[in-house]
Formats: sequence, structure tokens, C-alpha cells
Amino acid sequence: MPLVPPPRPAAVPPPPPPGEAAPSALLNANAPEWSVGDLAAALKRTLEDSFGHVRLRGEISGYRGPHGSGHAYFSLKDGSAKIDAVVWKGVLGRLRQKPKEGLEVVATGKITTFAGKSSYQIVVDSMEPAGVGAWMALLEERKRVLAAEGLFAPERKRPIPFLPSVIGVVTSPTGAVIRDILHRLADRFPRPVLVWPVRVQGEGAAPEIAAAIRGFNALTPGGAIPRPDVLIVARGGGSIEDLWAFNEEAVVRAAAESAIPLIAAVGHETDTTLIDYAADRRAPTPTGAAEMAVPVRAELLAQIHDLGARQAGTVLRRIERERSDFRALVRAIPNPDAFLAGKRQRLDLAEARLRPALAANARDSRERLARLADRLTRRSPAIALAEARTRLAGIDHRPRTALLRALERRRDRLGGLERMLGALSYRAVLARGYALVRDEAGLPIRSAEAAGVTARLQLQFADGAITAVPEGSAPPPPAKPKRAARKPAPEAAPRPEAAEPAPAARQGSLF
Repeated sequence: MPLVPPPRPAAVPPPPPPGEAAPSALLNANAPEWSVGDLAAALKRTLEDSFGHVRLRGEISGYRGPHGSGHAYFSLKDGSAKIDAVVWKGVLGRLRQKPKEGLEVVATGKITTFAGKSSYQIVVDSMEPAGVGAWMALLEERKRVLAAEGLFAPERKRPIPFLPSVIGVVTSPTGAVIRDILHRLADRFPRPVLVWPVRVQGEGAAPEIAAAIRGFNALTPGGAIPRPDVLIVARGGGSIEDLWAFNEEAVVRAAAESAIPLIAAVGHETDTTLIDYAADRRAPTPTGAAEMAVPVRAELLAQIHDLGARQAGTVLRRIERERSDFRALVRAIPNPDAFLAGKRQRLDLAEARLRPALAANARDSRERLARLADRLTRRSPAIALAEARTRLAGIDHRPRTALLRALERRRDRLGGLERMLGALSYRAVLARGYALVRDEAGLPIRSAEAAGVTARLQLQFADGAITAVPEGSAPPPPAKPKRAARKPAPEAAPRPEAAEPAPAARQGSLF
């Protein structure tokens, strides 16, 4: 639809100086003039007439909830463009699908302009979901991968120190965020603050944020630059694209690896980024992060004062209770005279009984001594000693006589046994002309057959032994049943009752 400006009187410019060409304004001298308001109104009518009813598909971005007026403002975007959107208060209440950050929707409404910003926007009448936006899909996939690695595990999170000596802040040095943090720290409990300036959105922001976190952790405790006890990574609110640097994997890993406890304060309370899951604490706002980092100094002083007052009151009450108990104990202690009266009375009674008891004890001792003296007189020690000497002499004579008689009996018996041994010994047999035949091993030989198989024989006589070599062989003896070889019988011990053997027995076998 063509734009038709309102009729206005044309202003004719003055003619150009001689010799100069007429300016281009002279060529358009008849073109009508527009005021800014008239042009904005004409553009508004043209858009509303041409696009009075449209269905627009896009991803919701920058949604912060209803405004204080009840209206909702956000943007709809796709991969190449973005358009502002507004939902009036009356329409927002009856929408079946409420706006949500990152949600892809199909919005129905009309295109209009906002003259105050020289921009165009869609006024939404209805809305229905069209699926999860590309940004949110990427965010959910990255969140799933990092969570599987355990970067968001609760056991990895460290407690925030109660009162840090130094606080490190990673944020933009020019925004309102750092001023809010410093102001809140000054109100609660002033602490030294180290600021690591970084870009918080756009290209290159994520590497700077990750490098700042690792840089604070690389500081040496006690060095020239103090190492912070707690870190705050902060940024103000914005759309999902504005906060995307805090969803980058490098930033999330740096936050998870930080040895210094870290508080994430990115965006407003409804904004959520991946660094919030990896941080030790998440603050809804940068101001909330400052409140988490330090306690309220005035409250601590009041608490200390209260504890001191309670301690003093407790000590005073304890002293008063001890004083009261002491007074009660003093009242319970009896009077010294009353306490000693019984002891004095018992002492007097003991003194009265002591004198006759001592006299009776002395009398009993004298009587016992007299009895002992009488017994000593009747049985003198000299007499007892003489009797003991007499008994000792008798005891010493009798055993000596008996011992001599026993020795004589044993001597006679030993002589008889010696004579019997001489009569029964094989040496006596050898003295009568016999010889003892042994093999080379010294074993006695009892048959001619056994002597024939021996290389050398030993012949023992009564006066010595010689060696002989057997010649020939004896006739084989008659077959007899074999018997088990017997060991040589040991010499029999002579018995006292054994008599001299008969001549026939002495002529028999020596073995």
C-alpha cells in the first residue's frame, strides 16, 4: 500500500549564485516534508494493514517473566533473524502455552511498530509449542555428556569458607555486576577483592572466563598476589545467547576443576547455565553471591555481644549458686563445741578405765613371768643339753655297726659270684684244650659246612688267637628243615645257685 503523506505548503528555496549548478534539493523542491511522528504513524498503518494476521514460528529468547505491568516481553528468533514480541496482560492470562525460555513455538498475532524504538514487533494473540529450540537441544545434550563424566556430582562440591580473607571475582569490569558485588560486600563484611576482568558474552568470552578461573587457582598461597579463598563468577541477566559463554565446555570444566570453592552467579534467578551445576554453590543473582561469600558483620558483632552477655550471666548465676550452696553447707556444719563434746566424753571414760586396766595388765604379766621362771627351774637347759648329747652318741654308734655287717655280707656274696663266673665262663673251657672258631667278621662257626665257605678262620685258644685257611670241604649234612637264623646267645649271667657242670656237659658243644 503506497504511503500518502498529508498535504503541506511547499517551501521554495532561494536561487543558486551565478555560475553554480542548482543543488539536488532544487530538483526535489516539490517533495513533501514529513515529521517523525507522521512517518512512524504511516509505517505503523502500512504494517498493520499488510500483516494484520500472521503465524510466526521461532524460538523464545530473552524471556524474564511478566513485567511489573503484567505484560510479557521477549523475542522470537531462528537461525538468521530475530523479532521482538509482546503479550499483553489480558492475553497472557488465557494462553494455554505460557512463554518459556528456549521453547520453540508458533505464535499468532499481528505485526506492528513501536515508535519509541523505531522497531517493529509482533503482538501475540495465541501461542502453541512447536518443539524444543536448537539452543536448548544443544544445551541439554552438553549437560547430559558432562553429567555422565561426574562433573556435576554432589560429592565434588566443597563448602564455602565462613569468612574468606580474599575474594576473587571473574566478571566484566565495566558492568553493574561488579559494582553490585562490591557494594554488597561493603555492606555485609568488607573484604579484599581481586577482580579478573573478562568478556562475559560474545566470541572469545568462554576462553577468557576459563583462563581467569584457572589463573586464580594458579596463584601461590602467601605470594605477592594473595590467593582468593572463594571465587565468584558473575554476569547480569540476558537471553540464552547472551549467557551462552557460561554453557561452554571449557568454562564448565574449569569450574569443576577449581580447587578454590566457586560460586556461580550468572543471570537472574530464572536463568540456568551449565556452570551453575559445576560450581560449588549457585547464587540467584550476583548480589546473592556476595551474600553467600561473607556473613553480616553487624550480625556477628551482635551475636558475639549476645554470647558475651550470656556467658557473663551464666558465670554470675554459677557464682551465686555456688555461694548459696556454700552458705547451706556452712549452716549444716555443727558447732565446734557440740562436735567435740562426744569425743571429750569418750576420752574421759577411756582415761578412767586406763588406770585399773594398766594395773591388771601388770599383774597378769608378773604372774606369767613367775610361771615361766618355775618351769625353767624344773627343766634346766643344761640337763636337756646333756640328754640330747647322750641320745646323739647312741644314734651315731648303732648305724656304724650295722653298716659294717652289711658290707661284709655283700663282700662274701660278690666273692661267690666271682667264683661261679670263672667256673661257667668259656675261657675255662678253652683252658681245658678247646678252641673257639670264628669267621672273618668275628662270628662263631658251628659247622664244617659254614667253615668251608669262609676264606679265613680265626682260632682262639686259651693263650691267644691264630688265623687259618680251610682246605677241602665237609660232606653235606643230611637235609633238615631250614630254621630262621638265630643271633648268638649272650653270655648268661651266673646264678648263685648254679653248681659246677657235670663232665659230660663240659664235653658237649661250646655254643
